[in-house]
Amino acid sequence: MNDISLLKLKFCILNFFLLFLFFCKSASAKIITKDIEYKDGKTVLQGFLAYDDSIKEKRSGVIIVHEWNGLGSYVKGRAEQIAQLGYVALCIDIYGKGIRPTTPEESAKQAGIYRNDRILMRRRATAGLEELKKLQIVDTSRIAAIGYCFGGGVVLELARSGADISEVVSFHGNLDTPNLQDAKNIKAKILVLHGANDSYISSEQMLTFQKEMRDAKVDWQINIYGNAVHAFTNPNSGNNPETGAAYNEKADKRSWEAMKIFFNEIFSK
Repeated sequence: MNDISLLKLKFCILNFFLLFLFFCKSASAKIITKDIEYKDGKTVLQGFLAYDDSIKEKRSGVIIVHEWNGLGSYVKGRAEQIAQLGYVALCIDIYGKGIRPTTPEESAKQAGIYRNDRILMRRRATAGLEELKKLQIVDTSRIAAIGYCFGGGVVLELARSGADISEVVSFHGNLDTPNLQDAKNIKAKILVLHGANDSYISSEQMLTFQKEMRDAKVDWQINIYGNAVHAFTNPNSGNNPETGAAYNEKADKRSWEAMKIFFNEIFSK
């Protein structure tokens, strides 16, 4: 056997070994999921935890805030996806255990309670954040918060409260706040993922948010996805943009990749 053939053989063996290690790791990975009860004062809240049991060292944590219809299957699925990336994911509960609206009217009513009381909204988000920090497997110096629609607005309010978190990602979330001066408290880096045709967020609200971030000298960025309306990451939103909320597969995948890059930028340091 000549030197070139021997080199090719060694290369094939190395590739086979690396592939074997990959499949062994994949086979050993086990995503653990479970409900977790915690409290904000006397109010019982019920979150949803997901993590990869094969990872033994501490890792970055991510809290996820639900849409206006409460903590349900959609954000639970996102938690499992984030756990597969190697993070500890906790879907937090803003409304309270058992409060899961089933109609748009009920959802609007519940979301309105917290949108009209930002102190309460921040407190509920902070309660979830503190619950994540209690977990032994979480590196408390590396925590992110992401949210969808109503939840996107919640994680931005959490950042404005001065919470000690590394980064915040808002997927098609509300951008408004009652007190623009609170942005000076933000410690996190901010990523907003927005549908260009989202009629729920006015041009004025978008411009005001940008000025708010700029004036407070926050590290922020906005990704705008063409042809996407509100709730573009959720397949349950349907496929008719004329309704104002609809799934957009391209925007969904692109925004998820943007989040992953954003996480890697901070958590890989």
